[in-house]
Amino acid sequence: MSGPDAAEDDPVRERRLPDMGLDGFAPYLINRISARYSADMADALRARGLTTPQMRALAVLAVHPGLTVNQLAVYAVMEQSTMSRTLDTMVECALVERRARADDGRVREIFLTREGLAAFEEVWPLMCQEEARMLEGLSVSDREVLLAVLAKMLRNIRRHPF
Repeated sequence: MSGPDAAEDDPVRERRLPDMGLDGFAPYLINRISARYSADMADALRARGLTTPQMRALAVLAVHPGLTVNQLAVYAVMEQSTMSRTLDTMVECALVERRARADDGRVREIFLTREGLAAFEEVWPLMCQEEARMLEGLSVSDREVLLAVLAKMLRNIRRHPF
């Protein structure tokens, strides 16, 4: 059905949290999963002298080298000010370097150093291990569907073209 009556027939609109429970509300589940993953990763990272924001920056830059601090903050899901402070520490530790953009020297792009790439390669297996624990019991096709649905959800709500 389309038109003004369609919203009235929408079963999602009629849901009540007390009736469906927290496990029926996607944002709640997403937050719980994300928080548990982050907490478990933080413990493993601490033993390696890294923080969660640093891990996120390493992972994003391994896939997308040469981002600006603002772009990196979006991909790493953190405030720009937090990302700037994180990068300052990472520069001091020789994990990343800032370079002037070739066509505009006012813009700084961020790249992993050899040490940064080595740090990422050390934590990547831990990230995969935690992901595998989360996805335990899901078939390959369930995992593919899950990733497709999550990607679609992100496209639905994102505010940046990436």
